[in-house]
Amino acid sequence: MSLGTMKELEQALQAVDWLQGQRIAVDHVQGILQPVPTCRTWDRIWAFRAKPQDLLIATYPKAGTTWTQEIVDMIQQDGDVEKCQRAPTHLRSPFIEWIIPPLPSGVDSANTMPSPRILKTHLPVQLLPPSFWEQNCKIIYVARNAKDNLVSYYHFHRMNKALPDPGTWDEFFENFLSGKVCWGSWHDHVKGWWDVKSKHRILYLLFEDIKENPKREIRKVAEFMGKELPEEVLDKIVHHTSFDIMKANPMANYSSIPSQMMDHSVSPFMRKGEVGDWKNHFTVAQNERFDEDYRRKMANTSLVFREDC
Repeated sequence: MSLGTMKELEQALQAVDWLQGQRIAVDHVQGILQPVPTCRTWDRIWAFRAKPQDLLIATYPKAGTTWTQEIVDMIQQDGDVEKCQRAPTHLRSPFIEWIIPPLPSGVDSANTMPSPRILKTHLPVQLLPPSFWEQNCKIIYVARNAKDNLVSYYHFHRMNKALPDPGTWDEFFENFLSGKVCWGSWHDHVKGWWDVKSKHRILYLLFEDIKENPKREIRKVAEFMGKELPEEVLDKIVHHTSFDIMKANPMANYSSIPSQMMDHSVSPFMRKGEVGDWKNHFTVAQNERFDEDYRRKMANTSLVFREDC
């Protein structure tokens, strides 16, 4: 991103009233909480025209989305690090349902991109614009174990003024369990995408598997994309998409977003990237309550997660 573009972005953000110490309001789209600007432009989002060459990265928020975006872009660019430095993540792969006036929406950004496009969504499966199914697009879905996902999402709310104030940890814990957070219930989200994976061109990955053996999972992604990469290129991608390298990469760590929107002094966008950090947050009582709730909500699925690596 050029200095001129960054200055324009900062000026645009400064003009938005809710960034002056306020949070964006939320409403519902078919029962799913979404930021109000998304709700107001939902008809346009639903009518988004996917193209057959599009690759969509779908996740529940804070389930390894940016990590996957960087992996996919590096595969598409054959491991060329310089090409992957051409723009920040949110410009390289637009977030289709996101809009913060007066900035360009995800739909607008996507519509200006040439094919093949890498796109991103957090939408539950029932809200995905139908053109993705009609065009038989390839979709990579990444899921993360619920406890770590909850912790990461809580800290993301703390630093991101484009989301509601999370309240206390205890309050956010309860809202997460009841699905009263943006993009809805984690349980419904991961199950919904799992249930349709055999009916469409969907590669369903687990955050914990990528963490355990990144090269193996990156190879899966490359094969899904129809790319054959030499071992040395795979090794290069593993290195450049490691947590420490990405955390220091301004094109991947969201440091290009002005602090009026994302305040990294509250919590960095890339915070820990670990498996099992939930143990540093859950009380014994919360863990017991969570496990009981989880067993009930996940009883009817073959989807299995690990809470440790």
